[in-house]
Amino acid sequence: MATVTIKAEEAKQLVIQKLQEAGLNDQHAMKIADVLVHADLRNVNSHGVLRTEHYINRLKAGGIKPDANITFQSTGPVTGIVDGDDGFGHVVADIAMDHAIEMAKSSGVGMVTAMNSSHCGALSYFVQKAAEEKLIGIAMTHTDKIVVPFGGKTQFLGTNPIAYGVPAKTKQPFILDMATSNVALGKILQAREEGKEIPEGWAVDENGAPVTDPNKVASLTPFGGPKGYGLAVIVDIFSGLLAGAAFGPHIGKMYDDLDKKRKLGHYFCAINPAFFTDPDVFLEQMDRMMEELQQVPPAPGFDRVYVPGEIEQLHEARNLEQGITIASSVYEFLTKKVQ
Repeated sequence: MATVTIKAEEAKQLVIQKLQEAGLNDQHAMKIADVLVHADLRNVNSHGVLRTEHYINRLKAGGIKPDANITFQSTGPVTGIVDGDDGFGHVVADIAMDHAIEMAKSSGVGMVTAMNSSHCGALSYFVQKAAEEKLIGIAMTHTDKIVVPFGGKTQFLGTNPIAYGVPAKTKQPFILDMATSNVALGKILQAREEGKEIPEGWAVDENGAPVTDPNKVASLTPFGGPKGYGLAVIVDIFSGLLAGAAFGPHIGKMYDDLDKKRKLGHYFCAINPAFFTDPDVFLEQMDRMMEELQQVPPAPGFDRVYVPGEIEQLHEARNLEQGITIASSVYEFLTKKVQ
């Protein structure tokens, strides 16, 4: 597959311009571009700027409001609800996490659900935001059905990702961002774009048989069998039912019915360690824990032990200098002039 390497700032500006051309305001376009490039910098390209074309197609079809009036309602000392008014999920999620952070700073914990939203991009962006404020961040979101439940043949659940961000004193934050399926759907889409096979175990065909051809994928599988299945249901409860949104097979599809509002839900939580323990000791212990994990002797076939999120952070440091690599087709779309 042909690729192009460009600086992160150039990628942001190209995405912003495309979104503005499609009718989105500057502030929302900048936030979406920031979240997408964040993913590309971490080499999570499945959630990066390649999504821009889809977002614009849904925006133009009427499935996302360009002028959404996103509001926050406080429901208690440490709780609240964001109504996304069918706007862009990246902006909705960012506002929700900001409110969770604000409450955690003053009251120890902040929990916010979001409703009437759409796809919000990589959750690592939002939990990292909390970690940078020396808070623990948690984020969950449901997606439309693509995953078979453990023991089942047909789809019921989404990839339903969950993410955690934990601050440290001198080290970069601990960031865990994972789908509850064996792989995120974006990885399948990326493999199709790149013309590559996928590992066996990621997905099954319409008969429930394992496949390696991304074009034959009918459903994904939960990671760890019943364990991933159970977590996927939990994510649907927190980001779906708790947010007053749909669940499983009742969630609007991402790549179909582009003219329909998806009404997605999200869940965000921020926790202030200072309300539970000595915050300096906590941060120092996080440093120590990560250092000791990294010092564990590697197993055969491995160079070393990495802390969750560390590989992506190393990618980000390198890509900030060298640029992000995207498919040429994506670059052509981003640079194509409006006729």
